[in-house]
Amino acid sequence: MNFSELGLHPFVMKALEAAGYTEPTDVQAQAVPAALTGADLLVSAQTGSGKTAAFMLPSLCRLAEPSAVRGQGPRILVLTPTRELAQQVEKAARTYGSEFRKMRTACLVGGAPYGPQLQQLSQPVDVVVATPGRLMDHMQRGKIDYSRLEVLVLDEADRMLDMGFIDDIQMIVANTPATRQTLLFSATLDGVVGKLARELTRDAQRIEVARKEDAEAQIDQKLHFFDDPMHKMRLLDSLVRDATLKQAVVFTATKAGAEDLSEELRDRGFLAEALHGDMPQHKRTRTLDRVRNGRVQFLVATDVAARGIDVAGISHVINFDAPRQAEDYVHRIGRTGRAGRSGTAVTLVGFRERHLVRNIERYTGQPIEVATIPGLEPTIKPRPEGFKSGAGKPWGDKPGYKGKRPGSGSGDWKAKSGGGWKDGQSKPWGDKPAYKGGADKPAYKPTGDKPHAAAGQQQAHKPKRAERFW
Repeated sequence: MNFSELGLHPFVMKALEAAGYTEPTDVQAQAVPAALTGADLLVSAQTGSGKTAAFMLPSLCRLAEPSAVRGQGPRILVLTPTRELAQQVEKAARTYGSEFRKMRTACLVGGAPYGPQLQQLSQPVDVVVATPGRLMDHMQRGKIDYSRLEVLVLDEADRMLDMGFIDDIQMIVANTPATRQTLLFSATLDGVVGKLARELTRDAQRIEVARKEDAEAQIDQKLHFFDDPMHKMRLLDSLVRDATLKQAVVFTATKAGAEDLSEELRDRGFLAEALHGDMPQHKRTRTLDRVRNGRVQFLVATDVAARGIDVAGISHVINFDAPRQAEDYVHRIGRTGRAGRSGTAVTLVGFRERHLVRNIERYTGQPIEVATIPGLEPTIKPRPEGFKSGAGKPWGDKPGYKGKRPGSGSGDWKAKSGGGWKDGQSKPWGDKPAYKGGADKPAYKPTGDKPHAAAGQQQAHKPKRAERFW
C-alpha cells in the first residue's frame, strides 16, 4: 500500500511526495482512512510507529475547505506531554501542510517567553500544538478561542496522565465544541487512560497496532549488574569509551543527577550536556541543536527527553538509572535504532532493582541479555539451585514441617497446634521464656506452617544473593 490509496487531499499528497514519503506504516494505514470519515479514534501503537502522521495527515485535509465559523482560533489542537514532542509535532504539521497557502501554526509550551506566543495567537491560526499547562495559562488570559475547533488530538495520552495533567485536560476539553472530532493516541488504552477515553469520545473506533518484532530486533539490548555506586561508575566509564559509540543519550532518574553526571563526563574529557525540565526553553533548544549538529556526544537527560527527541546519529542509549516504569524503558531505547538503523541499549541495574527488569521483560515480551565487561564483573553470586531433600528450609510452607534445628544438636522439633511448646523441647526464640498469655493477652499459638527459628537460623538458611531471580 502507498499513501495515494488512503484518500488524502492532493495538497497533502504533494507535500508527502516532496518529503519523500511513499509507503504508510501500519498505524497510518489503519488510522488515516478511519479519521477521514470524521469518527473519533482510540489508537494504541508503539513509539516510533509514525503516530504523528497518522493523526496530522487526515486532520490537515480539513484545511482544504474554509471554516464554517468566523474567528481566529485553531481548527486543529494537539496536546502533547513535553515541549520537545510539541515542537516536533508542529514541525511535522508545517511539513505535511506546506502546500496549503497561508497555513499558520503555533507552538505553546512552558519555559518559553509569552510574547512570541501571544503574537502568534493574535492572528488567525490553523494548528496549535501545546502542552496542557501552558495552554491553560493562555486560556486563563482569555487568549484562546475554540469556536472554530474541528479536531482535538491527545498525543501520548498515557504520559500526560502520568505527569498529572488529567485536570488540565478535562478543563481544556470542557471548553471545546461538542461537535469536535477527538483522536486519542496512547501506548495503552487500559486503566485510567481507558476511562478518560470513554469520557472524551463518542462511539470511538478502537485501533490497536501490534508490536513488530522485526522493528525491535534493530536494538541490541543488554543488562549490566553493578555492586555499588563506584562499580556503576566504572561500568559507565567503560561503556562510554566503546569505539562503536557515536552519540548516546544517558538517562538519569533526577534533574540533579543529570547535571552531576554531565559534569563528571566533561571532567573526563567527553563532550556532554544535560537536558531536564528545569532548564529554560531556549537552553533546551540550543542543547538539542548541538546534539543534532554533532557538537555533543553525550546527552545526559531525564525522561523528559524520552519522547520527542529524533536524532538519527544516536547509536547508543545508556540507562544509567533504570526506569521505574516499563513503558518509559520502551520510549527511552526508542531514541536509537531509528529510521531503519541499528542501535544499542544498555541498562545498569543494582541487585535490589532486579524487579524493574522483570517488569520490563514482561511488558516487552523479550528477555534482556545479561552482559559483563572483563575485569568489571559483579560479585553477586548465582542463586543456589535449591535446597537438598530433607534439609532445613528458612520458611516452612507445609503444615507440621519437621527438620533439624541448627545449633541444637540432635533431635527434631515441631510446632504444636496447642497452647505453647512442651517442656524440654526447643523454644522457637532461643533462651527467652515461652509466652503463656493471660486473661488480657491472647495466648501465643505457634502453628506448623510457619515455625519460628532459633537465633541465627535465618542466617544459616538464608539463600545467597542471586544474579537473577526471574
